[in-house]
Amino acid sequence: MRVLVVGSGAREHALAWVIAASPLVERVLCAPGNAGIAEDAECVPVAVDDTAGLIALCRREAVDFVVVGPEMPLVAGLVDALEAAGIAAFGPNAAAAVLEGSKSFMKELCAREGIPTASYARFTDGAEAKAYIAAQGAPIVVKADGLAAGKGVVVADDTETAFAAVDAALGEHRFGAAGAEIVVEEFLAGEEASFFALTDGVHVLPLATAQDHKRVGDGDTGPNTGGMGAYSPASCVTPEIEAEVMTRIILPTVRAMARDGRPFKGVLYAGLMLTASGPKLLEYNVRFGDPECQVLMMRLKSDLVPALLATRDGILDRVDLRWYDETAVCVVIAARGYPDHPVQGTEIRSLTGADDDPEVKIFHAGTRRDGARIIAEGGRVLGVTALGRDLAAARDHAYAAVDKVDWPEGFFRRDIGKRAG
Repeated sequence: MRVLVVGSGAREHALAWVIAASPLVERVLCAPGNAGIAEDAECVPVAVDDTAGLIALCRREAVDFVVVGPEMPLVAGLVDALEAAGIAAFGPNAAAAVLEGSKSFMKELCAREGIPTASYARFTDGAEAKAYIAAQGAPIVVKADGLAAGKGVVVADDTETAFAAVDAALGEHRFGAAGAEIVVEEFLAGEEASFFALTDGVHVLPLATAQDHKRVGDGDTGPNTGGMGAYSPASCVTPEIEAEVMTRIILPTVRAMARDGRPFKGVLYAGLMLTASGPKLLEYNVRFGDPECQVLMMRLKSDLVPALLATRDGILDRVDLRWYDETAVCVVIAARGYPDHPVQGTEIRSLTGADDDPEVKIFHAGTRRDGARIIAEGGRVLGVTALGRDLAAARDHAYAAVDKVDWPEGFFRRDIGKRAG
């Protein structure tokens, strides 16, 4: 097969890497890719939002299957366009991708189906939102309704911070159309976890669990980010909790989407809060998480490609996936100033020795090649990912590799996975 991976982040690097290892695949292309992906696949400079260009690329290169990585093209209907052009694709269509594209849609589905989640209210008027926040008190959570690249969520410890988040979205229009409506949610206390499942619209195959680290600084301090690191498996998700998540959250969602004429085909990523009263849904994403994808792919023992094909073809009940028992840890190295104003265009002087350890893989996120130099672009730049016999060993492998990266303009958290062991 010839497979095209759409995207340019570390998630897409991890996907391209495992897909390239499949005996079913003879060629992997990535559009647009990055400097690291170019070592594992053929990168083609076609943007993720250039639907016509992606279809033309598939036809020119006789691509058999497309795997769409990021949420933006999924919500915009890339899978619909590819399938209409006769090109098989992995990922939900636009009608199903609204689960991530609109937090209001997700919350209403939860309310309808009795899926446990935080109480909430929706607003387009800033004054009304602030009155609600004042009545509820803090801590409280303010979310842009649409896609905001992981930066549209503010967990406010006081009402002043919540008011500022309202002003940013509804007053300053910082998130554009994505913040034209906001969702104000009850703050849930507990342990966060990420739960992934493949679904073909009917059948559901749970994947491994992971735990992300959203705050920018050590000790979970500072603003929310797209994710500063992750580890898998998440020890806090016991078999009993997994069964409850499947019964009360994942399966009711899949059934409701199918019943409502929006059958979901792809990977369903539930962001969870494990509260004293049980797991509750924080949000849905309609694609693999980043950096969770990196740790999942490091632990995957099976060939991923048959599972992706079965998801698209509606025969997911015929496949299974096996996982290594080892723990995986991913440490994100980001550009200074991230998440607000990351420094752009600096040189990563050297990665020499960083991934000499066979248990380490460096997945590139925001990089490009300039001759022999690797240039950092974007906020999150590298995802240094390692396997170990347990969490402590995986952390040791990962941080030993991180310390060999020569990039003075980069920074990272030193405590990924530390709280869990």
